[in-house]
Amino acid sequence: MVLCEAEDGNMAPLTSSQREEFRQMLLTLQTELKAMVEGRSSGTRPVAPDSAIGRISRMDAIQIQQMAQANMRKAKQRLEQIEAALNRLKGDDFGECAECGDDIGYPRLRARPEAPFCVLCQNRREQGN
Repeated sequence: MVLCEAEDGNMAPLTSSQREEFRQMLLTLQTELKAMVEGRSSGTRPVAPDSAIGRISRMDAIQIQQMAQANMRKAKQRLEQIEAALNRLKGDDFGECAECGDDIGYPRLRARPEAPFCVLCQNRREQGN
């Protein structure tokens, strides 16, 4: 169960209004990312051998395409994380670290509501430990 700081400075479980706040945040992010993914699909198409637009060479077009593909992969990955967080929100495990089981923490969830890991576990994963 995720705890947040109560008015008296103690930690308290998330309220139903806070859970609804996170649900709305996640749904908004989901809508925005879906629109972005659909809008960027044209930038990931293969570059034709004879395509040169003005002064942009084919190599530049390929580099732009590769960056667009990388951005698309990241957007799709975040969209999957958001959908997983929405599923966790339906149950009791929203806000629990998927690795250690500790609370992720209200401030981290406010910054990244789809976060599946607490800060400590996320840092370990990024460092490859």
